[in-house]
Amino acid sequence: MNESMRQYMKVGLIHFMAYPAVIKGEGPIEETLYKIAVDDYFEVAEITWMKDPATRKRVKKMIETAHLTVTYGAQPRLLTTGLNINDLNEDGRQQALSSLKAGIDEAYEMGATAFAFLSGKYSEESKEDAYQALVQSTKEICAYAKSKGDMKVALEVFDYDVDKKSIIGPVALAKRFAAEITAEYDNFGLMVDLSHLPLLHETPEESLIPIKDYIIHAHMGNCVVKDSSYPAYGDAHPRFGFPNGENDVEELAAYLRVLLSIGFLNKQSRPIVSFEVKPFEDEDSDLVVANAKRVLNLAWDKV
Repeated sequence: MNESMRQYMKVGLIHFMAYPAVIKGEGPIEETLYKIAVDDYFEVAEITWMKDPATRKRVKKMIETAHLTVTYGAQPRLLTTGLNINDLNEDGRQQALSSLKAGIDEAYEMGATAFAFLSGKYSEESKEDAYQALVQSTKEICAYAKSKGDMKVALEVFDYDVDKKSIIGPVALAKRFAAEITAEYDNFGLMVDLSHLPLLHETPEESLIPIKDYIIHAHMGNCVVKDSSYPAYGDAHPRFGFPNGENDVEELAAYLRVLLSIGFLNKQSRPIVSFEVKPFEDEDSDLVVANAKRVLNLAWDKV
């Protein structure tokens, strides 16, 4: 592609993955977010919960000063606590729902333009019941977000049988789910992630084209899925080019070509496309981020 990628998308970075010490809402939040805020490669930072109100206030000022767009990822609120938004135990579902509603409040406080979460684990014998619980929860989340403003709500599509084992899930169920929610709520859509496609056993075409009308947010990353004995197996989001990994320059380029062909990447309403990369073991976060930027630059040349 000869044109700048900035004409077609807003490049972002998931703060709490690139700097995982902050994933529980504590740690060096300000110091690490500052690195994203001063890097004009990124128009977007995807943040998560920040338990200290004073930290949130200072971070919000940093965001505003840097002219940075922010979205809110509530996945850590569920994944680090074991909460399940489609829990068939009603008390458990309500706890997850309460946490996500608190996340929506925090997202609005931080000026976020979008809010993301994920579906939970399920058992095959009660899959339809779990699906209906997810529908009920998602409608409540969408209604709550809509009551407070115009922030978009996205459900991120995860694997269903490898690592996170979330009900959404395979593309057919993702399409059914998105159609059902968007029929009632216009503030809802799906988030897709290159790193999850091999875990879903789907190609970019298989995974993205059927749900093209519902995609509102995209992530870029890598995974290891060939052999469970390999380092970083599962949904660990290692850097591009990681040993035995699935994604590098060519795979990212193919993913971007499909996103362009379905009209997701466009000049009229540039969508957010963020890196979801995480240092493995003792790797340096800043080097992993530099890796991602180089890979995207090379991939865009091939789009």
